[in-house]
Amino acid sequence: VGSSPIQSMRVQQTMTTKDKLSLFNDSKHKHNGHLPLLSPPLHSRQIPTAKCPPPSSSTPSPYLRRVAAVTFFPKQGTDQLHSPANPPLMMMMGICWMHLFLLEMASLLVEYSDGPNPADEWFKQGKYMKAHPVYGTGEKAKDPIFGLAMGGSSQASTDVFRWFCVESGNADKPSVILIHGFPSQAYSYRKVLPTLSKDYHAIAFDWLGFGYSDKPQPKYGFDYTLDEFVSALESVIDELGVNKVSLVVQGYFAPVVVKYASNHQEKLNDLILLNPPLTAKHANLPSTLSIFSNFLLGEIFSQDPLRASDKALTSCGPYKMKEDDAMVYRRPYLTSGSSGFALNAISRSMKKELKKYVEEMRKILMDDDWKVKTSICWGQRDRWLDFDGVEDFCKAAKHRLVELPMAGHHVQEDSGEELGSILAGLISRKVRI
Repeated sequence: VGSSPIQSMRVQQTMTTKDKLSLFNDSKHKHNGHLPLLSPPLHSRQIPTAKCPPPSSSTPSPYLRRVAAVTFFPKQGTDQLHSPANPPLMMMMGICWMHLFLLEMASLLVEYSDGPNPADEWFKQGKYMKAHPVYGTGEKAKDPIFGLAMGGSSQASTDVFRWFCVESGNADKPSVILIHGFPSQAYSYRKVLPTLSKDYHAIAFDWLGFGYSDKPQPKYGFDYTLDEFVSALESVIDELGVNKVSLVVQGYFAPVVVKYASNHQEKLNDLILLNPPLTAKHANLPSTLSIFSNFLLGEIFSQDPLRASDKALTSCGPYKMKEDDAMVYRRPYLTSGSSGFALNAISRSMKKELKKYVEEMRKILMDDDWKVKTSICWGQRDRWLDFDGVEDFCKAAKHRLVELPMAGHHVQEDSGEELGSILAGLISRKVRI
């Protein structure tokens, strides 16, 4: 995996305001004084192709290809854009076009270089493993709007999906699997891994559809339903070959992990939930995430790296993202449209299924038959999930509650080193929390 690192991308600050205006005016001049409805496809620019395997290969991100007149008026053509017959559609078209135009202009100010960046360094630390069979007919994935064949990163593997994972520590020591939330990556545990690896074999992986793992187009091998994620997690843990394991999961994927755990209690030493959706009020996605499930706008916004990574990670707590970290989180959305398609599909599944899963999780964790030692770590500055009802639930279910006053929803980002020590203490049962 690590022989050929991903090509890096870095924002250059050398272009002056005069240069930017000149570039903008040149674009208008080439189109007779009007800005084009569709700018040249991203793949026409000099963006280096990644040298790593398909999940990280550079496929044109479909920002502008997906907003053509045929999306709204497939038969009449672009002339209908100037017709006042459909004001709502005209307004929607205007909003979408303006949003994508701004993205396009912003991308013109980005130059790509071959210099090292944090995304390369993180990728070098990991490896791929194969787990969970690919279901379906084997047909090549196509763009849902135009019916064109998708790039390699949107295609399912031939037989078994590939998962990107990072391991740390001695494999002979007790295993701890760190599972990221929605939307995030295994990279979120980068500050936790060093602490845990002193006494444990720590493993963090990217879910399908996230980070550097496979991101098949929905309906072509994986539909991103919560039931499928439960089944996929079982495949991953089986592939890792661990007899007993402690599971740590953050955020909205907690109900998925709890459902898996309820069927495999014999395999678990500990279960630790980080800011999980525990109450009925938690079953509704915040607007920052639910917007990705909306018709059309959700498909567009899910392709926006700033919304899908920066805003999703910083709007839920005190976390202030550094540019080096932002480069890692943005990378999948900048190099391929498959990440956006997956985010859109997962958001729809969450919006549809989360309530049922939260209710089931509550029943499992309060059931007398539940024998797994369970702890809840809660970042008190979570802006998405209210703390009301969490303490009462933990008392009723007799689960330990550990509060982190300075952390938000993504606990591992806000207080990574502190969380690493807390996790080690909870799992070892030797440190009093």
